Amino acid sequence: MKSNSELLAAAKRHLYGNYRPAAFVVERAAGCELFDVEGRRWLDFTAGVAVCSVGHAHPDLARAIATQAAKVMHVSNYFYNEPNILLAGELCKRTGMDRVLFCNSGAEATESLLKLARRHHFAKGEASRTRIIAFHNAFHGRTLGALSMTGTPKYQEGFGPLGPVTHVPYGDVAAVRAAMSPDVAAVIVEPIQGEGGVLLAPPGFLKALREICNEVGALLLVDEVQTGVGRTGSFLAIDQAGIRADAIALAKGLGGGFPVGAMLTTEALAGALPPGTHGTTFGGNPLACAAALEVLAILDREKLVAGAAEKGAILGQLLGDLVRDFPTVFEAARGRGLLWGLVLRNSSGVPVARDALVALSDAGLLLTAAGERVLRFTPALTVTSEQLHEAISIVRKVAPTWVALRATG
Repeated sequence: MKSNSELLAAAKRHLYGNYRPAAFVVERAAGCELFDVEGRRWLDFTAGVAVCSVGHAHPDLARAIATQAAKVMHVSNYFYNEPNILLAGELCKRTGMDRVLFCNSGAEATESLLKLARRHHFAKGEASRTRIIAFHNAFHGRTLGALSMTGTPKYQEGFGPLGPVTHVPYGDVAAVRAAMSPDVAAVIVEPIQGEGGVLLAPPGFLKALREICNEVGALLLVDEVQTGVGRTGSFLAIDQAGIRADAIALAKGLGGGFPVGAMLTTEALAGALPPGTHGTTFGGNPLACAAALEVLAILDREKLVAGAAEKGAILGQLLGDLVRDFPTVFEAARGRGLLWGLVLRNSSGVPVARDALVALSDAGLLLTAAGERVLRFTPALTVTSEQLHEAISIVRKVAPTWVALRATG
């Protein structure tokens, strides 16, 4: 077996350099643990960026994938397949939506939302309704359409012109009303801005968006790519806001690690994308759908959606204790369910989030950054209370070094 150093050297020779991976090579994983090719163990609170919802190498998911692979993996959308139909029914039952279009990723799902909105108004004789209202700090993906709706300029640099999209402050109802006009096709929103810094929608904000869209005839599109499939303690995050979207994007945790995405719509939009207007070769393939069906079954058997709320309360308390005990390092903790951000104080000497990740990785904990100053916690929904405490103990071990940095900075 090759060592980390040998494999990393090969990676630098052959892989395209648009990522910045940690300096080790994963060989295997189980639950919330990762192991490199040399046997070192990490506590993984990234879950593949909120993807591995039922943990790494869940035996039931692995078995379902192997069983389906031995039957049929791919037939294309020229033919029906059983897992595809069954998964669509399960998602409609759990979300209250009526129709499902499958794809392969979150970016494809939000692209589908964009095309849906424009084509819907075009079919109604309102071809001028092409503009989208989105939000500062939003993240909807990196394909050009999704990127146009992403509200972080650094991701858009060099890829213009994009649009037409108008970005307004997240949570600002008055700004949405001011930006609204007859050319607006839709408003797209994340119930919690994950990549933007784990920013929760203010109370009443999502309901206000629903009301505004109803008033002007625009669609309300909800990006649940990161927040959906139980991560926030309900199947959809908008369930807690008591609203219904016109269309929803799902991905990430839906396949538990297997690539699958979905656009869900109301019956009123069932004909907005007729045959020939949109498609995907691999979307809805039987292998991906079998994986997603098993993920949903595991969520039910192990009561992981309710568990996300319960364990999220524990994680929130532990993070709050960190803020209290290290006030010169941490500014705040915010989140819901098992999606939390720990905000680093913007002070001289305190590392930005990406620098902090290296120190935490060296100590045995893997996190991701959300924005420049937020450490993001997205463990698998199968995480145990013991693992939550272990993760926070690692942060506690590393945080004093940042205190020292600030004192000498």
